[in-house]
Amino acid sequence: MASSIRHSAKSVTNLMRMVGSSCTCPAHSGRMGVTHRHTCNSKGSSKRHNTQETPRPEYAFEMATSTVRVGTGATREIGMDLANLRAKRVMVFTDPNIFKLAPLKTVVESLDRANVPHIVYKDVRVEPSDVSFQQAIDAARKYQPDAIVAVGGGSTIDTAKAANLYTVFGDAQLLDFVNAPLGKGRAVDRPLLPLIAVPTTAGTGSECTGSAIFDLKSKGAKTGIADRALKPLLGIIDPLNTRTMPQQVRLASGLDVLCHAIESYTAIPYHQRGPAPTNPLLRPAYQGSNPISDIWSSRALRMVAKALPLSVAFADDLQAHEEMTLAAAYAGIGFGNGGVHLMHGCSYGISGLNKTYFHPEYPQDHPLCPHGISVAVTSPAVAEFTGALFPERHLEIAEVLGADITRARKEDAGAVLADALRKFLERLGVPNGIAAFGYGHSDIGALVESILPQHRVLKLSPRQVGAEQIAAILERSLKNY
Repeated sequence: MASSIRHSAKSVTNLMRMVGSSCTCPAHSGRMGVTHRHTCNSKGSSKRHNTQETPRPEYAFEMATSTVRVGTGATREIGMDLANLRAKRVMVFTDPNIFKLAPLKTVVESLDRANVPHIVYKDVRVEPSDVSFQQAIDAARKYQPDAIVAVGGGSTIDTAKAANLYTVFGDAQLLDFVNAPLGKGRAVDRPLLPLIAVPTTAGTGSECTGSAIFDLKSKGAKTGIADRALKPLLGIIDPLNTRTMPQQVRLASGLDVLCHAIESYTAIPYHQRGPAPTNPLLRPAYQGSNPISDIWSSRALRMVAKALPLSVAFADDLQAHEEMTLAAAYAGIGFGNGGVHLMHGCSYGISGLNKTYFHPEYPQDHPLCPHGISVAVTSPAVAEFTGALFPERHLEIAEVLGADITRARKEDAGAVLADALRKFLERLGVPNGIAAFGYGHSDIGALVESILPQHRVLKLSPRQVGAEQIAAILERSLKNY
């Protein structure tokens, strides 16, 4: 991995030099990023002066993640955690399925033992929408909790994040904090309530991130809220809570981990993302690949390549399931700061416009293409598109997935990784491209229109992308094998 790191101290130094040299007149000595015209006499006084600020390229990145507690049976401690926080009105979020299962029962029993007052909101929608988000927000605003618990997969944790945010900002409208251009992209400038996340799937990594994703029905697209203030105070990663996952949930959530790791590792470097923010509060949660995120994403990739096939094939392989819970958190830390790009960007249109596809072992009350599946089906075509940028990393990923790269050329890196991904997905039984969801050539235009507003992730692609490039990726993804 070290050979492919692109963020050396030297590169940062060179970047700073690119900003421009400081003015030498006494009034401006040492100021970076300022350009002006002046004439100075021998004593250094300025007779004519015109100052104009120029944007400074991004020069910094941040690492923000939740505290995580990892251990079999750790869920039983949550009551003490809330008591330690002196919580008096706890709101527990879950979905109708988890409501009947052991993870929720364990949480409630722990709260009861610690005498922590609480209520349970059990109406979280799997693959949430703006409607289901608003219903959860309304319930939280009515109850006015002083702490929040999420027990479930990414849908539940993301719903709890939204309820937390809009309870603290009681007068805000849903689109106020939603990512631009679909929303107003308002920054979160005050502390939120304590949120403890108890994941029951091994995939989204939402227990470590500040993102909350949902379907915006009026636009036919997925979007979300991304601000590091949303991240949980604590994520409890307890392998006991993932044992009830059906096979297809293990598959879909695991594929999300895989793509989190790949996209974060191949995203545009943080210092190439654009200008530095005028205020550090405005620095995005998804910053581009960076030396710290790279470590977590690379490690997660290696864990997934080994553990996911075993986890999908064998419901009783507890070691594989435990590896996947850790891999999900590792990838969450990686992409929660580095970000994702085209695989996720395309998935938001694919799942958002789905009207007819119902995935096995998922709720059948509404058409649903699981998030991890919708992300994975474009991964080969995306790899072909991005492979020309940072080919060493693409070849490294291909090797982790089982490809022989001893004779591979850099110019073939995208094709090599695409081939490795197709073989990996086919062995796992992933649906054969977006045609499996009912899409055809005539749907490409509508999908492109749904994907283009996903600025938050598209801008992190290592190659610039527009309507033509997205259309080509979708055409290549109609069938994968």
